Amino acid sequence: MQKSIVKVCRMNFRRGFSTKAWKNRRSVLLQDEDKIPVDKYRVSGPKDHRVFVWGLSETGALGVSTSLWKHKQTYAAFVQHPTRQSFANSHDVLDVACGYGFSLFLTKEVKGIQVFGTGINTDCQVGFHKHGGETNRPMELLVYPAPIELPKKSPEEKLKIKSMAAGRAHTILLAESGDIFAMGNNSYGQLGREIVEGEDYMKSHIIYRFALENEETSSVYCGQDHTMFLTKSGKVFACGWGADGQNGNGTYETSGKISQALGDIASEKIVKLACAADCVLALSDKGEVFGWGNTEYGQLSNLGGRVQQIHTPVHLSSLKSLGRITDIASGGSYCLVLNDHGDVFVWGYGILGLGPQAECVLTPKQIPATLFGRNDFNRNSMVTGIYSGISHMGAINSDGDVFMWGVNKHGCLGLGHTKDMYFPFKASLGAKVMKISCGVDHTLALCKAFV
Repeated sequence: MQKSIVKVCRMNFRRGFSTKAWKNRRSVLLQDEDKIPVDKYRVSGPKDHRVFVWGLSETGALGVSTSLWKHKQTYAAFVQHPTRQSFANSHDVLDVACGYGFSLFLTKEVKGIQVFGTGINTDCQVGFHKHGGETNRPMELLVYPAPIELPKKSPEEKLKIKSMAAGRAHTILLAESGDIFAMGNNSYGQLGREIVEGEDYMKSHIIYRFALENEETSSVYCGQDHTMFLTKSGKVFACGWGADGQNGNGTYETSGKISQALGDIASEKIVKLACAADCVLALSDKGEVFGWGNTEYGQLSNLGGRVQQIHTPVHLSSLKSLGRITDIASGGSYCLVLNDHGDVFVWGYGILGLGPQAECVLTPKQIPATLFGRNDFNRNSMVTGIYSGISHMGAINSDGDVFMWGVNKHGCLGLGHTKDMYFPFKASLGAKVMKISCGVDHTLALCKAFV
């Protein structure tokens, strides 16, 4: 009885198939490896970069396609969850940077344009853009990335931007040729040119082009109202607001003149700078850390909070016990460092990631590695990069996950709510995170596809 049922089932299954088709079908059912089709999945390439955004959207800094002026009753003032930005779907985005209420996007060059900007533009920090065809009225706010046209020496000149930075109301771009482009507010000389009393930055739309003398600039950085230039030889130059000594030139003067930061870094090769506000950290090729500028909250732990400003770079020798430092970050009232074991250390004042009771820590303290994904099931996971805005922080681990903590202003932590977070929490993104940039109240993430 059982055999007859099997025979009928086989006959019904074969019905409608030719003899050849049935043999092929049967070979697959019997797992003949030569007959099994192979599905080839496309591996992601450089054009598969994705950008996710979250935080305050009223300023236009997120660059979302929804119009600020359309459907006011349903427009979201802020975005609590990481949202994929449509701009990156049509442009090959290579880098991102957050300013105070505005954002920059570095893309692969198309028709001579590489850099785009969106958000607050009251000082032309994202370039001069005409308002509705009116030639003399600039746009003070952009809700979607717009191209920033840079001055060329000739129509045939090819510019390739390799580094960019954004401050409170100014933008600095660096080309591979070594030329620097500065735009936006210059009230404190942060653009590297003379301060003009009463200058109207919104209407002047000046993009200042210059280069450092006798030095090749490798990257640029912005604090709130000052700018730093790191050269290929490891030297540091700065200009702009200097009341906290953040220019590192031995004075507390504000100036548009670019001067070299000396002190303990005079004979060192600096490979990275960090400064979201007025406290500067510098990382040397030896894995040692130096600092200068504001230290009201004990950020420059070497000095134990005895002074409030330092105008000359000092070696933070107390960090040597943490091992070789591979990354640095500096916020408004705290600092972070990352060592070669993937451990994160924090000190200063604020929501530091050490719990609600740890508001002020004068000596570096490690944030538990388990909070960044390291556990018995993933022992090799380690933090590879740290980032900071004014009051919120982020870290990326070797799995491409991003963890956020700190003041959650307008949902800038991307955790789906606006509650401050006293420990790092993983933000949910549908891609592998390569880099994040933290502003005052918004965050950008440059990602790539998982496969």
